Amino acid sequence: MTTMKAAVVPQLGAKLEVRELDVPTPGPGQVLVKMEASGLCHTDIHAAHGDWPVTPNPPFIPGHEGVGIVTEAGPGAVLHKPGDRVAIAWLGYACGHCDQCVSGWETLCLSQRNSGYSIDGAYAEYALADDRYVVSVPDEVSSFDAAPLSCAGVTTFKAIKIAGLQPGETASIVGIGGLGHLALQYAHVLGARVIAVDVEDAKLDLARALGADYTVNAKTTDPVQAIADHGGADVAVVTAASARTFEQAYASLRRGGRLVCVGLPADDKITISVFDTVLNGKSVIGSIVGTRKDLSDVFALHAAGRTRVIAEPRQLQDVNACFDEVLSGHIPARLVFTF
Repeated sequence: MTTMKAAVVPQLGAKLEVRELDVPTPGPGQVLVKMEASGLCHTDIHAAHGDWPVTPNPPFIPGHEGVGIVTEAGPGAVLHKPGDRVAIAWLGYACGHCDQCVSGWETLCLSQRNSGYSIDGAYAEYALADDRYVVSVPDEVSSFDAAPLSCAGVTTFKAIKIAGLQPGETASIVGIGGLGHLALQYAHVLGARVIAVDVEDAKLDLARALGADYTVNAKTTDPVQAIADHGGADVAVVTAASARTFEQAYASLRRGGRLVCVGLPADDKITISVFDTVLNGKSVIGSIVGTRKDLSDVFALHAAGRTRVIAEPRQLQDVNACFDEVLSGHIPARLVFTF
């Protein structure tokens, strides 16, 4: 039996352990993927710490930004063949026949299983995946770039999409990290005027380099007033994890504006005015990742040279130090384990 290295959560809240495990064998409808790159998403840290109401069952392997080569297909797996390069994203499985699945909202399927959470994920040299739910990666997109695009990219692409952002409108992107640096690019591609909001000047420098029209340091400036000085925002996409940040983003909206909630703050609740919402025609929208079609569109945009991924390579054996790096908030955007 061939073995592989994998980063395992032995129990919730414990340090991950890099273990030698048997390479799994694909079952019916599954493919075995030899990993080339695997992005580190903050959700992986929440999973390992058991931060959310529904917790994973240890031991498990995190990771839902995995990209690699199919090496073996199980019985009935006919959509991808050995040699194909595919992405393993958060949506590892959905039923395919519920109201949500058949109406194009497979990410809301109540029967879904999620990579690196309810099923073993991509922090490993090999990973099993459902043949129907991996997404082909175009030749023009490197595995290194495709990894963050498989979650950070598709999540913010979907958020911009369901906001109904129109050319000429103003979008504020709150939190310029792994997700936000891509969100502002999708808003820019659509022809919007983009305001980037963060608390670190280095992140705002990055935002300007990626096409932001204006930047606001929310630590040194009142972001609500600063955005009002630019006419207010038609759309505010919040990728930061602070409830106060959501409230400020809502307050910065113009009449008819849309707040899109993407980040998941630990304090969970926000307070907004019902009168303001009704009288000014504002909307509050929740956005959760994206579909396989959305991810294909994200890859196509990147293949066409319309987006840039800002990331740094890391090695799997350093996974715990990488978690600490992400929690420090000082990484440029994304970390990617390379194999």
